[in-house]
Amino acid sequence: MKKITFLSIVFSILAVGTFMASCSKSSSSTPAPKPTLYDSLGGTAMVQDPTAASGTKIEAGRLLIRSIIDSTIFVIAGDSRINGHFTVLLTEVGMNNLTGFEELSKNLTDFVAVGTGAKDYTYGGLSMANAHNPATNPRMNGKATNSDMDAFEADLVTGAGKNGVTTSNQALLSVAAIVESLRSAVVQM
Repeated sequence: MKKITFLSIVFSILAVGTFMASCSKSSSSTPAPKPTLYDSLGGTAMVQDPTAASGTKIEAGRLLIRSIIDSTIFVIAGDSRINGHFTVLLTEVGMNNLTGFEELSKNLTDFVAVGTGAKDYTYGGLSMANAHNPATNPRMNGKATNSDMDAFEADLVTGAGKNGVTTSNQALLSVAAIVESLRSAVVQM
């Protein structure tokens, strides 16, 4: 698996920004709105939601984000390096109680969607510091270390790969930069 370094992320973001700026020239006097990262993930185009009742639509960007989040949660569940932080969730799922899983999936999907520029969603969960602090989030089993954050980032890349998103995908590199920017809030040891 290709390791994503901080410098490769920065260079990729700069390259994407330069490319998008050079392609954004418009012939009208009103500049066209710049595409967001959410747009590059599928944006607001409505598609069939494969997990909902027939005819239920979802934004393509949200569907991709949710699919990656859900795959990542399953990867984490099997990752002995960090799954100990999720004992409450894993116990619930083992008892066929998916309430916590669904809430975590929704919160993380909302968080990433908003963080990538989605306009139709809001994040209503805990701050990243509170979400990762067992004193303010009893569902969290222990404080995260830098090694835990590294494992999470690797699991996120694996989750993305399970949805056809490769490590060279510019959008994934940009999301990785957002995730890495949260390290100081997540790592509390």
